[in-house]
Amino acid sequence: MSINLEFHAFAGNPQSSKFSFSGDTLSPSAALKTLNARITLNNADSSPSPSFKVLAFRNGRPLASSAAGSGDSPPIWRLGWLGLDDLRGILDNSRSGAELSVDSLVYLSSSAENDAVYWAIDVSDEAPELGYKDMGLCFVELRTLMVATDWSDSQAMGNLAIAGQAKALLEWHNVSRFCGRCGEKTVLMEGGRRKQCSNDSCKQRIYPRVDPVVIMLVIDRENDRALLAKRSMPMPRLYTCLSGFMEPGESLEEAVRRETWEETGIEVGDIVYHSSQPWPVVPNGIPCQLMVGFFAYAKSLEITLDKKELEDAQWYSREDVRKTLTFAKYKQAQRNAAAKVEQMCEGLGKNPSFASDLNVESADEHAPIVVPGPFAIAHHLIYSWAFSDHNVVNGVECNSK
Repeated sequence: MSINLEFHAFAGNPQSSKFSFSGDTLSPSAALKTLNARITLNNADSSPSPSFKVLAFRNGRPLASSAAGSGDSPPIWRLGWLGLDDLRGILDNSRSGAELSVDSLVYLSSSAENDAVYWAIDVSDEAPELGYKDMGLCFVELRTLMVATDWSDSQAMGNLAIAGQAKALLEWHNVSRFCGRCGEKTVLMEGGRRKQCSNDSCKQRIYPRVDPVVIMLVIDRENDRALLAKRSMPMPRLYTCLSGFMEPGESLEEAVRRETWEETGIEVGDIVYHSSQPWPVVPNGIPCQLMVGFFAYAKSLEITLDKKELEDAQWYSREDVRKTLTFAKYKQAQRNAAAKVEQMCEGLGKNPSFASDLNVESADEHAPIVVPGPFAIAHHLIYSWAFSDHNVVNGVECNSK
């Protein structure tokens, strides 16, 4: 079964082209000034353009809604954008009782085409019940939405990318509350797109930084095999590519070679770039990751496992890997997660665990292992190699026209 993807999950943000801050689009500072004026004048959300749309997060979970799919299609989730009046309700009912303020808002984008300005806000410290469920909205783990997203639906993929960018920015704000140079509190600048130290003698400028992570499929050319590894995870058969953080003063290629050697004792020669993917679904404290994918060709084959990092690592033949890539099981996981989102938004279920969303263990009992789904760059690295004799672009088998 083939799929059609234009970009990786969390990439292809449809709002990213609106960041030029030129022409009819608003700069972050101008957007914040306009929003402050609207709030000060107590204008209704129906007042003249632009309109303001706010995406709320609680504990890293974006606000979402769910709608029934057409025919036998699964439910479709959507971002739970709030209007200006909803924003007033959030801020007026804050636990701290603070006056109405927009200091906690983070600018995402503005669109001349839609005549709208988009923001994100963290409401983790607000009162737990603010009428979201009455609006058919609920806070859902971004990983759950990731699994629930139909990867062939460009609009749904775009919503996932917007939510990923917003989460990364809000998490960056959470971990940069204090200046790393002098320790004083930081303040938001330019609509939250940067921060600055509040100490007049310091005034350090602080910008979001992206932590690159190398992820590589190690390949044994001579024996037509790929190296897959298992980390400590709830799914006992889930195997994936090796990966690791870069170290200071290290190139991407050097990081690939070092991480492969440290974790498996395999020496790598040639390295070929594949693609990259934003990855905001990481533990708190690492807000902005970029997965940079490579094919790495082995010069040695004997595995010496670092058991502190990995539970297992094995060479798998191309045929064995192909058996794991049965898209029916990923489609079923997507349907299950989409149904859970719908139940949560109807107030019928709790936020599911990520492991339960990925319950594909019984989908193909004859496959020796399970590999990550199409939402992960690891999947596309593995798929590209396994079907390298097919018409494949970035891990996607393209239909012939």
